[in-house]
Amino acid sequence: MNHKSQIKERANQMNKTKRSVKVAVVTGGAQGIGKAITLKLATEHWEVIAVDIDKEAGGELLGHSKIYSIVFKHLDVSDEDSVEQFFNFVEKEYGRLDALINNAGLASPGNAPIEKLKFNEWHEKIAVNLSGPMLCSKYAANLLRKSKGSVVNIASTRALMSEPDNEAYSASKGGVVALTHALANSLGPDVRVNAISPGWIDVRNWQKRSERDAEPLREVDHKQHLVGRVGRPTDIADMVSYLISNRAGFITGQNFVIDGGMNRKMIYQ
Repeated sequence: MNHKSQIKERANQMNKTKRSVKVAVVTGGAQGIGKAITLKLATEHWEVIAVDIDKEAGGELLGHSKIYSIVFKHLDVSDEDSVEQFFNFVEKEYGRLDALINNAGLASPGNAPIEKLKFNEWHEKIAVNLSGPMLCSKYAANLLRKSKGSVVNIASTRALMSEPDNEAYSASKGGVVALTHALANSLGPDVRVNAISPGWIDVRNWQKRSERDAEPLREVDHKQHLVGRVGRPTDIADMVSYLISNRAGFITGQNFVIDGGMNRKMIYQ
């Protein structure tokens, strides 16, 4: 075998190895719960493509790429053209997709009373929190079918219970739970689709440096939970890891509430 043939053979072997590594896309994967999921899967030898609209957070995430196999891509999950182009990139660059984690979302604080809720504020949350997972699932579906892959949608306990002035966020997350069992029917048996509804998860140390809050949680914050503590992003990442694994092969269309038992506690004031 001549030198050129050896180089070509080595390249073919590298490409074959790359194609054998499982690939995951994590939306909103640069900070918070999404960052924990990205790092968890990377440590388990997944090739992880973390997408996020926050370039600053994405740049910080890439600091971990020296240790783990992580790629960052800037993406607005509510923009259909951008989502389609992104999954075309995944197919061309990786040739496969084994897991889609729909985590990107706009949080609930700052909602106005329903009488003052602006329609564009409502629409923005629905667009990112609900249309985003739909669009990503739409354009990932063919790749996931080929790999017999899995989708995990990150919903919220706000899909099941609410606080005042939470209409847009609660409605969007309730829609994610419904979207989950609809997709499980549409994509099965080739693709399993499940949801996780986190409760109070302390993400402060997982945010980009410019938005971290060092103020400690109070004892009463922890005591509100039946397990005696507020949740951690790793609690959610561990469940994601399980749901996309072969160990969860008989689980689809489900919503898993991970909130330390808070939604099972009756509170009288």
